[in-house]
Amino acid sequence: AVGPKLFQYVIKVIVQAIQLLYTMLKIDQPSYILLQNPPGLPSIAVAWVACLFWGSKLIIDWHNYGYTIMSLSHGRNHPLVQIAKWYEKLFGRLSDYNLCVTNAMKEDLWVNCNIKAVTLYDKPASYFKETPLELQHQLYMKLARDYEPFKPRTESVSSNAERSAFTEMDEKNGQVKKTRGRPALLISSTSWTEDEDFSVLLKALEDYEQYINEGVKLPSLVCVITGKGPLKDYYNGLINKLHFEHIQICTPWLEAEDYPLLLGSADLGVCLHRSSSGLDLPMKVVDMFGCCLPVCAIHFECLHELVKHNENGLIFRDSNELAEQLKMLFLGFPTLEGKLHNFRKNLRVSKQLRWDDSWDQTVLPLLG
Repeated sequence: AVGPKLFQYVIKVIVQAIQLLYTMLKIDQPSYILLQNPPGLPSIAVAWVACLFWGSKLIIDWHNYGYTIMSLSHGRNHPLVQIAKWYEKLFGRLSDYNLCVTNAMKEDLWVNCNIKAVTLYDKPASYFKETPLELQHQLYMKLARDYEPFKPRTESVSSNAERSAFTEMDEKNGQVKKTRGRPALLISSTSWTEDEDFSVLLKALEDYEQYINEGVKLPSLVCVITGKGPLKDYYNGLINKLHFEHIQICTPWLEAEDYPLLLGSADLGVCLHRSSSGLDLPMKVVDMFGCCLPVCAIHFECLHELVKHNENGLIFRDSNELAEQLKMLFLGFPTLEGKLHNFRKNLRVSKQLRWDDSWDQTVLPLLG
């Protein structure tokens, strides 16, 4: 079956290359062409040809290796994967400048591809920040129209209060406060692809439910998993088979402006991204940290460049470790002591660079 598929793929790449080159040669002459890889097939080669035509400089921004992503579905030894690997190495060397997202990738590019790169860490955009309580309430009320977990659990004592599962607003004076006995809000975002195994989170949530049933003083949980992707229906099927008493899971598709607001309202983020190359970092964690949201993230080789264990979050290796971490972090919730609060304080103090400043410091000197 490799033959026809390989032939189809080659034809597709040739057509894309012609279309892309035609489009690029119609633009005004640029001084630089900045290209993110992946996707790099056929765009690296096309951009290189366009640079030859214009006399422009080619900058490749390495976020991962395309061939390692292909290997998730085809296997490392598939002919397509081997061709993609050869192509990336060959055309990668023809660039004038290279940026990459981790020091581990910088090292790998140099050792295995003889490519000299500068590390430019991904940074959150300025709209990723903590969400004020009034905005949180507005967001919860909006989401409560479509999603059951955001609706209030009990009837309000006061008839003048507008309530969500997490907040209530006094309609007389407009004051918002968090509800007593509110659930903890856990958030994860995903593109529902093979490099994220959500059964790890689902198993950890089963253990968490068991802890509560055994009498451990833990809050109920609302677990929100955002995003679209090919495996969403598969995991929704697994979620529908779970019957929790203390945990509600919802998988909404959020409007673009609501995603940073929800991150800025949550109590804990969970990241299940395993890098296909072991050399890139999950952008979702960068965004969570921009919102001062502590994170539990699954371990892979260079994750320590972003998640500092026991400082801004925790790193786990399996569902058992994640369940233990959830128990430890939410014990006594919503206390202002303990690790969860300390992680958030550390994130507030760290005052990380934003995109614009990072670009000015790292890339502008490179371009002279």
